[in-house]
Amino acid sequence: MIVGLTGSTGVLGSELISKSKNINFRYFDGDIKNFDQVKNWINNNDLDSIIHLAAVVPIRKVNSNKKKAYDVNFLGTKNLVDSIKLKNVKKIWFFLASTSHVYSKSNKTLSETSKIKPMNYYAFTKLQSEKYLINNKKYINYCIGRIFSYTSYLQKKNYFIPNIISKLRNKNKILEIKGTNHYRDFLPIEDVVKAIQILNRSKPKGIFNICSSQKILLSDIIKFLNFKDKRIKFINDHTSTSLVGSNRKLKNLSWKPSYKNYLNYIKKYEKNYNF
Repeated sequence: MIVGLTGSTGVLGSELISKSKNINFRYFDGDIKNFDQVKNWINNNDLDSIIHLAAVVPIRKVNSNKKKAYDVNFLGTKNLVDSIKLKNVKKIWFFLASTSHVYSKSNKTLSETSKIKPMNYYAFTKLQSEKYLINNKKYINYCIGRIFSYTSYLQKKNYFIPNIISKLRNKNKILEIKGTNHYRDFLPIEDVVKAIQILNRSKPKGIFNICSSQKILLSDIIKFLNFKDKRIKFINDHTSTSLVGSNRKLKNLSWKPSYKNYLNYIKKYEKNYNF
């Protein structure tokens, strides 16, 4: 079993590699925007499946260079699919790491068939990739993982959890934080990796939410992390929103979250964040 992997140097890709010693990976280390480089990689490797993680994230980085985000997130996916089509070989199982942000925010738990309405440009690029895979199902067995919020102590400060930890560690006596009256669905990165591993083994087709199905308020996470009892002033200048998924389909493949309470995971690894 030979698995092609893009995005191998990212946080998620690195974690997947370190936890998958029994998988025979072929890494794509070129420019995903360059069709010839992608085509040569596909032609020179007899791949049984592809795990496509390469992307421009997070949202702030995407918004700072939308052209690059589009070229990497969508055209990179298109280059992979088009190269497979040209090679004209057996159907390859193709996993795309997508995002929960393709959904419309809702107070209801989101299933894979819930209303789609990209929340930001990052989600738009991912949805374009999803559609391209689905439209080319004649050539690939597509599997789309809509990943909700996940955390790793290797993430940089432009992600929510490390950003909050960094702010709580500063010397200001009073900390003002905006926009935390929202409910989100968090997973440890290890659980996302387990989900991808299970999907790669069973090779199902279709769309799968990768999430905890646990509703947690962002301000509650901040209060929990405030070990030094810093004075926090919450400025909630937006209407409360919810982005929480159903993981029923994934659990049917014998996957389950490692932590019943996500806050216990944060407590365990808070000291590992180094800035």
